[in-house]
Amino acid sequence: MRRNWIQETEEASIDMSPLIDMVFILLIFFMVSTTFVKDMKLDLSRPGASSAKPASTKSLRIHIDRFQNIYLNNEKIQPWTIQGKLRDQIRDNKSQSLLVITDEKVQVDRVIEVVDQARLAGVVDIGIATKNEGQ
Repeated sequence: MRRNWIQETEEASIDMSPLIDMVFILLIFFMVSTTFVKDMKLDLSRPGASSAKPASTKSLRIHIDRFQNIYLNNEKIQPWTIQGKLRDQIRDNKSQSLLVITDEKVQVDRVIEVVDQARLAGVVDIGIATKNEGQ
C-alpha cells in the first residue's frame, strides 16, 4: 500500500502592517522635527484709507510713477542713487520724515526697494501715501 503524500505548500506573503506602521512613524517623526522658516517681513505702518492723515509739508517726498520712474522732491533720480541722495537730504535733520507716493500700477517690489534704501540711508519715519475713501 502506497501512500500518496500530498504536500501542501503555503503561499508566501508579506505582512504589510509593520511596514505601514513604520512609514507612519517616520512621517510623524519628520513632521515634528522639521523647522519652519519664518517669512521675512518689512515692518510698515501703512494707514488705512479711513484713518489717513494729512502728511507733513516738511517731509521728503518720493514719487514713483506707473512707468517705475522715481522722483525725489520732483527731481528724477535713478534707483541706485536713492540712498546717497536721501543721506545728503537728512544730514542736518536726522528726524526728517519720508513720504512714498506711488501710482496704483507700481509693483510692490519697487516700493519695498525704495523703503529699504531709505532705511539704509538712515530715515526712521517712513510713510506710504494712501487715498481717502471719500475721494
